[in-house]
Amino acid sequence: MKKIIVAITGASGSVYADNLLKKLLPLKDQWEALSLVMTTNAKEVWKTELGHDSWKDFPVRSFETTDFSAPFASGSGQYDTMIIIPCSMGTLGRIASGISNDLITRAADVILKERRKLICVIRETPYNLVHIRNMETVTLAGGIICPATPSFYSRPQSIEEAAATVVDRVLDIAGIRIDTYRWGK
Repeated sequence: MKKIIVAITGASGSVYADNLLKKLLPLKDQWEALSLVMTTNAKEVWKTELGHDSWKDFPVRSFETTDFSAPFASGSGQYDTMIIIPCSMGTLGRIASGISNDLITRAADVILKERRKLICVIRETPYNLVHIRNMETVTLAGGIICPATPSFYSRPQSIEEAAATVVDRVLDIAGIRIDTYRWGK
């Protein structure tokens, strides 16, 4: 049973985080803890992009970015998976530099130091050299960079369906069993 942290930063792409939470909730047989932490900017972007504040309605344990007493702020909390979706380049840069100035970057540091699974769903284009080097640093430290790049094999018919192609890939990487489009089937 997994213990999962979902972190949402202020990068554009709230549809990915919303889709992820909606897909994780019915899969309770695969996780024992699901915790949420969002930046203030993430809440504003969510309202702007999705037109509501439904993150408040998800039945998960939520933490403020200033709450360093959260169980996943320490390796002893034994959270094994962290998904930052979307992951801003600023957050990625702080993780790559070892700066733990909020709960998201502290949790990412813990996940990396404990050799657990960190998935950063980056949402930026184009990349500059600093972004690329930060992605390299996080990858070398054991993190997984998963750009929010939809696939079109399944012929998505809406923004939500296109976003789901990214979320399904993230769930695969996280080791969550899902029923989704598979190439060649």
